[in-house]
Amino acid sequence: MSNPLLEMGKGLPNYAAITAKHVEPAIKELLVLTQQTLDTTLQEARSLSLPPTWESLVEPLEISLEKLGRAWGVIGHLNSVADNPEMRQAHAQMLPEVVAFYSAFGQNLELYKLYKTLQQSTSWDSLNQAQKKSITNTLRDFKLGGAELDDVHKKRFSEIQEELAHLCKNFSDHILDATDHFLHVVHDLNDLSGLPEDVLASAAQLAQEKNTSGWAFNLQFPSYFPVQQLAQNRSLRQLMYQAYVTRASDLGPQFGQGQLDWNNSELMLDILKLRQEEAHLLGMTNYAELSLVSKMASTVNEVRSFLNDFSIRAKPQAIEDLKELKEFAKNSLGIDTLEPWDINFASEKLKQEKYSFSEQEVKQFFPIDQVLQGLFHVIETVLQVHILPTELPLWHRDVRSFQVQNSNQEVIAHFYLDAYARAGKRGGAWMDDARGRQHLSHDILQTPVAYLVCNFPSPTIDQAGQLRPATISHDDVITLFHEFGHGLHHMLTKIDTLGVSGINGVEWDAVELPSQFMENFCWDAEVLKQLSRHIETQESITDTLFQKMLAAKNFQNGLTTLRQIVFASFDWELHSSFDANIANANDILKLSSTINDSIHVLPQSHISRWPFTFSHIFSGGYAAGYYSYKWAEVLSADAFAAFEENVSQYGSILNPEVGMIYRHEILEVGGSRSAADSFKAFRGRAPQIDALLRHGGLNHTSIR
Repeated sequence: MSNPLLEMGKGLPNYAAITAKHVEPAIKELLVLTQQTLDTTLQEARSLSLPPTWESLVEPLEISLEKLGRAWGVIGHLNSVADNPEMRQAHAQMLPEVVAFYSAFGQNLELYKLYKTLQQSTSWDSLNQAQKKSITNTLRDFKLGGAELDDVHKKRFSEIQEELAHLCKNFSDHILDATDHFLHVVHDLNDLSGLPEDVLASAAQLAQEKNTSGWAFNLQFPSYFPVQQLAQNRSLRQLMYQAYVTRASDLGPQFGQGQLDWNNSELMLDILKLRQEEAHLLGMTNYAELSLVSKMASTVNEVRSFLNDFSIRAKPQAIEDLKELKEFAKNSLGIDTLEPWDINFASEKLKQEKYSFSEQEVKQFFPIDQVLQGLFHVIETVLQVHILPTELPLWHRDVRSFQVQNSNQEVIAHFYLDAYARAGKRGGAWMDDARGRQHLSHDILQTPVAYLVCNFPSPTIDQAGQLRPATISHDDVITLFHEFGHGLHHMLTKIDTLGVSGINGVEWDAVELPSQFMENFCWDAEVLKQLSRHIETQESITDTLFQKMLAAKNFQNGLTTLRQIVFASFDWELHSSFDANIANANDILKLSSTINDSIHVLPQSHISRWPFTFSHIFSGGYAAGYYSYKWAEVLSADAFAAFEENVSQYGSILNPEVGMIYRHEILEVGGSRSAADSFKAFRGRAPQIDALLRHGGLNHTSIR
């Protein structure tokens, strides 16, 4: 049987041809082949009297593991962007075998000793920096994988990995199912006052897809958020809010998300128990301490202090933000008590009054094709590359593919852009690697390929039956730049050693540097002119509107900052001070409320179950790592300041001289050296917080 998962070679699969029936035979075959490579490598090492070398030990294993990882990554990717019951079941069926293989690999004591022998051998000095860093990271990962445990504890460690993989997948599936299940249909247009034409068109289109009349709304963000922000109908806002914040929880069925067995409460507790046990097996006090082994931050208290200091800086502004919002809601909107479903609505009305513009007005300037054109211009100018459309195999008709060329017109990378929200697609935005840069045998270089995934509103059909191009908010523009920052980190690497190529091997609390760095361009007048083209007038954004946007840039930044610090602090305390073994599921919710009350100025709604959908930390790789968004913000703002400092001399923020230094010292080196060393190589010094405070309008507050 032809199997597209086995026919990739060094290329990409035919996504449209992949079905659930291909998963088991492909993964089983690749597991066997990878195990055979491992066995052969170990056997040859035993027969040699000389120490292992990079070529005899690392290279064959890296190539074999890459083939397995790439095929398994394709399956995981399809589960995220094109979920269906058959593929989900096939993925779940093979998940234990894949996890068991990687767990056994990471615990292979003989292999661990060979890597240590290589590090201590005379051939070590002949290796390049990337190879040395890859081996050093691998030795660290062997320790964290339980290689030094005795047989009994190794077995238990492997069981934990399998259980965690299963639980985390279930957590994510429950959110997707609860989100996709909900549908609210409105039949009276008067109940939708305040919603703009494009939102109504999307709602009518969704209703048609669901074989009903009227206007339909679901919990995908492009459908949910406009209701919260713009709908005059307070009861509609309340209904949608309650459904959204109770997804995958004990309250889910009460508010329309269907089955009680989508409740993530016990899954959260079980995941935390297993992570705690894993940390203890490895001699760590808690999981937060374990997570720091591969991060820039060094101690649990260092992170705790960082978050506390940040909240102190932001709180005075947040108090003022909330006071202003309450007064406005009461005096201008007649809302005496500001409920959670009033916050976004009142905030948008206040912004319109203060700055004389609305998000909807701004959105008309950002058709997605124009935004992409402007984004590509920024990348091509600053980083001296070319981006061209190309034809790669796709998994959905809305997906687009591109190639990246260097200044010599050589293709150095490819990427996919999957921009629009749809049923069966996980919410949020992310970058993932379809293929990493790697030096293969016979002098073949495998170039990187990235997945760039967002959930923007899709094009709609207007009342005249004409296709209306998709327009996105300025926040969505920022999201797009953010994900492209990750993509550039992956695609522009010049490291051929897979383990430290691109984002691989980069400390997790520094991996957001390139993504958040790119966000800053979205606030430059020159860049914004290139990003914008009004959907009707075809004009770029006006100077007047831009100045209003700039004035409003830090609108309610105190509230926004505290919200992020609540998320990060909850994650941190959950993995450092919360004892899951003596707690129950309700205690997790209590912890979120306690942390919110100690940090935020907005109370947490009694029905809010936001931890139940906190996929970043329960299924998305950010466990004991959500703080890294704020941590990396310091790095990214300071990195962007290098461009700001040269504007007067160069005449533009799009400075290729500074850009090429950034490319060489940050993007191209990937994880081949520490993030601190890369930052110092770019800026000539350690990072400073001043630029971030200035960008966020928080530099006037003091810290005690």
